[in-house]
Amino acid sequence: MTDTFLNQAYSLSEGGDSRKLYAEWAESYEADLATNGYATPLRLARALARFAPDPAHPLLDYGCGTGLSGVAFEKAGFSTVDGIDVSPEMLDIAKAKETYRSTILADPDAPPPVTAEHYPMIAAVGVIGAGAAPLPLFDELMHLLPKGGLFAFSFNDHTLEHPEFEGKVNEWVDPAAARLLFREHGPHLPGKDLGAIVYVLERL
Repeated sequence: MTDTFLNQAYSLSEGGDSRKLYAEWAESYEADLATNGYATPLRLARALARFAPDPAHPLLDYGCGTGLSGVAFEKAGFSTVDGIDVSPEMLDIAKAKETYRSTILADPDAPPPVTAEHYPMIAAVGVIGAGAAPLPLFDELMHLLPKGGLFAFSFNDHTLEHPEFEGKVNEWVDPAAARLLFREHGPHLPGKDLGAIVYVLERL
């Protein structure tokens, strides 16, 4: 079943409604990713921790899924983390971990239900990309940050085959609307021989 769900996820068109897939996948999601050595959440959490002025400041984990990323943020020292996702089935599992201060159900067809400048840090672990959330979400999340806010995110190898994703990073960095603090390629799903780049941007 691991390959079935993973392959379905990667074959979704950009911006496709993945709620049905993730509803069916929720119960086996963590075991499936663990089998493949899912490395990105902890890599990203540790990268963000290097630049966070205070790990007690609020952090929004956008697209938190079953909360694997929340566990990673807790391990990296973050203590005030809210999770948001479009899948109620996955949010139920995330809530049970008790790593989040609160969890929020989002509508993929509406803007993020978050007040601008409320969170000085936002993370999107494997959320934006091929078979996942559409690229315009990148701008929406950046605009939610205050000046000096940090955005930590990842693009896996499938996503990096599409130049518009790294192009979006450059759209913010080149005109000095953001500063690239961290960019590193490393393991994502070693069991599938997939890597990912982890980034940390500061909004200027």
